[in-house]
Amino acid sequence: QVQLVESGGGLVQAGGSLRLSCAASGRTFSRFVMGWFRQAPGKEREFVAAIGSNGARTYGTESVKGRFTISRDNAKKMVYLQMNSLKPEDTAVYFCAATYGSDWFSDRAYNYWGQGTQVTVSS
Repeated sequence: QVQLVESGGGLVQAGGSLRLSCAASGRTFSRFVMGWFRQAPGKEREFVAAIGSNGARTYGTESVKGRFTISRDNAKKMVYLQMNSLKPEDTAVYFCAATYGSDWFSDRAYNYWGQGTQVTVSS
């Protein structure tokens, strides 16, 4: 069992930066692939980025490559999403999620979810 709590969201101007954090509980955190998803009003939840259990592999959706970086600290049971050069279209609720599975990109593959944190980017 894993519980996830996101923090770090807020209101920022276009071009600004935010760092989202996800604190995990549970003894098996280091075995999970961790992902970030987001959901904008009226839209489906979409994959943003994921990181392997030991942090060696990461993936990001095309729209955030070069701007967002996912990282993790297994000793602290934390996952981070550094978001730079933010755009108004990045506005959404951002969710942290954990999966044991091999599908990193589908939200249906993730077993545990946080409650989400709002990110609003003004133009």
